Amino acid sequence: MPILHSIIHRIDKGDGETPARLVPADAPLSPSTALDDLLAKLNDAYHGKAKNWGRFAEEPPAAFAAELAEYLAGERDFATLTRALAERLTPLIDDHLPVGGHLLAVDHRQGDARYLILALLHHREGFAIDESLGVVPDRQLNLAQMTLAARLDIGQWQAGSASHPYLSWTRDRGGKKLAEAFAETLGAREQRDAGEETRTLLKAFSDYVEHEDLPEEASREKTDALVDYASDQARLGEPITLEELSELVDEERPKAFYEHIRNSDYGLAPEIPPDKRTLNQFRRFTGRAAGVSISFDSHLLGAAVEYDEEGDRLIIKKVPNGLRDQLKRRQ
Repeated sequence: MPILHSIIHRIDKGDGETPARLVPADAPLSPSTALDDLLAKLNDAYHGKAKNWGRFAEEPPAAFAAELAEYLAGERDFATLTRALAERLTPLIDDHLPVGGHLLAVDHRQGDARYLILALLHHREGFAIDESLGVVPDRQLNLAQMTLAARLDIGQWQAGSASHPYLSWTRDRGGKKLAEAFAETLGAREQRDAGEETRTLLKAFSDYVEHEDLPEEASREKTDALVDYASDQARLGEPITLEELSELVDEERPKAFYEHIRNSDYGLAPEIPPDKRTLNQFRRFTGRAAGVSISFDSHLLGAAVEYDEEGDRLIIKKVPNGLRDQLKRRQ
């Protein structure tokens, strides 16, 4: 994960009587193993956060996007680029956060891709053991507390991809106004609701499994393939590509699931942002007893399937087509 440029600016926030103050760095950071390790942990922490996905707004044009283009063209250095952004973020932090922090910006490569990640880092008080084996206070970066962070896929942005949601930013629970102000500062326009898009994809998958009337074992294998792929993409901070997913879901008919989505009115783009929380909820309930085998996706509970706890019974609201035909023939 080669780092091209990195820098840290400090934003101090006082007791509320005085406005927040930017203390900018004079120059980028020097390369180090510690910085490489911090970037790796920062990426992991960021991918686990709830995020909005989108693109730079075209009208009005985003100031940060214009400055970033100048930096990539060699017309602006990294310190100047990030300082201008930190200056715009300072009043936002003053209005919405109880404390300031250190704004870390890293331009780096990951495989063939190039990313810019930004994060406002806070500290937490901890303890350490010194050379004399005594306990001493120690301040550490708290990567779990990441109220402001963003990640840009530079290559996809420069390519002008129409479907790729190349920009993402944090959306902390209860911090809607902060997320909106942060997006405005970045010049970002929300394009996708990751949770809603992921739920729509899972609905399309459930419909596909039902339409194909797949055996339980095949259904479970395809569910595992979908969840594994989508979870990996979420971990990497990359969107789900429907064509790639379709190939994994059915190797013998690699276009079948993709065509099912395209031919139905799901409204999904070729690439969608994954939502980790929604994926974690997508599991299957399975049970077998007294000659009866039942299996269904967990998200259907309360919708297509209801559990009557008092009567200890399952109510299936929509009988699968193949089972319905068998029942009709028996009658």
